[in-house]
Amino acid sequence: MSVIQPFPAIRYNTAQSRDISARLAPPYDVLDAADKRALLERDPCGFVRIDLPHVPPKSAGPSEVYAAARATLDKWLAEGIMVRDEQPAIYVYHQRYKQDGAELVRKMFFARLRLAPFGTGSVFPHEHTFGGPKEDRLALTKACAANLSPIFGLYEDADNVVAKRLENARGDAELARGTMDDVENSLWAVTDSAVIDEVRQLMEPKPVFIADGHHRYGTGLMHKDWYIREHGPIPADHPANFVLCVFCAMEDPGLVILPTHRVLPDVKITAGTFAGDPRVTVIPLEVTDPEQVPTELAQHGPQAVALYDPAAAKYSAIKPAAPGILDEFEPDHSKAWRALGLAFLHAYLLERVVKPKLCAGSDPAVRYIKSSAQAVEVTRETAGSGFLMQPTTMAEMRGVCQANDLMPHKSTYFYPKLASGLVINPLTA
Repeated sequence: MSVIQPFPAIRYNTAQSRDISARLAPPYDVLDAADKRALLERDPCGFVRIDLPHVPPKSAGPSEVYAAARATLDKWLAEGIMVRDEQPAIYVYHQRYKQDGAELVRKMFFARLRLAPFGTGSVFPHEHTFGGPKEDRLALTKACAANLSPIFGLYEDADNVVAKRLENARGDAELARGTMDDVENSLWAVTDSAVIDEVRQLMEPKPVFIADGHHRYGTGLMHKDWYIREHGPIPADHPANFVLCVFCAMEDPGLVILPTHRVLPDVKITAGTFAGDPRVTVIPLEVTDPEQVPTELAQHGPQAVALYDPAAAKYSAIKPAAPGILDEFEPDHSKAWRALGLAFLHAYLLERVVKPKLCAGSDPAVRYIKSSAQAVEVTRETAGSGFLMQPTTMAEMRGVCQANDLMPHKSTYFYPKLASGLVINPLTA
């Protein structure tokens, strides 16, 4: 059962202007010191000041940087730069953007999501998490007594019933809006208790799949345990039992998953590397534009990956001769995982061919690149090899999660990224 809860957001004061473009920020974990400096030069009250108190991201800093973030948040509230809404709400969130020439709108909403350890409730991860980012986020959560940025959760709703109910209740006047990286972000508040209760009931039977923010969910679990140790037992509806989440239907027309490509610097892989392997089929691709490669791959099945050989300036589709290629090699993984193109790449092509044949048994270094064209450029620059991927489908991700398995690293790139700075979730009653 998925339990969600409205909340009284802390947010930028938009009484004078609803446009907070200059104060929004990308997710903290994609920024560096130069990015932070540039954002604060645009507006010294930019959200990055409190959301990224320590650089580099994903590493824990000294306690004073988190205390400074709390002091800044308190100062902004005292001065009216930020306000705390008096009435709990579910906050409707839209992102309008262009992709491949089409204008899309991703329709989502902010609410609290009740925390439960993975495997014990209806919240499913799709990738591994690591310690460093959780230590940093836990220190920030403790200091600010709030979730500054959300996790991104997906739920099944083929008819988009939840989104439509919230659309009908949100009204026309935006609470806030802002443009970041050519993406228009809009926010509305739904405070009608009857609508909120209806949405909560609609969400109860739906599992939630974490698309992004696994570290923040893990941080929420750690914060909950810490809070109970510090303060004793808490009631079921206490904010510390919840984490801030942006919810989006898997079937939403504006939800896009893009591929993340792989580059192996200094490793020279050619189509001939796989010659004579009866488990592998190699097919030349008659394309010159790297952006067209993922589309061409789709004609060769969901497990096909593309190899770029910079010396020959050629692309080849590589796929298993039989779809069950990983059954004997990866029996501990689910059938859904073994059917992934990324699993074929990492568990067979790299692990069982490239590693012993070209890397003397050592794991090759892998760089992860979002753009096909950039992956090709980096492959050339590093005198290496590039693998261009098809995007993971929603059905593939759902199948792996429902099998209690985890996707290979960097399997999904949900575009666009959520904007940080629209709402803060206070964790005190």
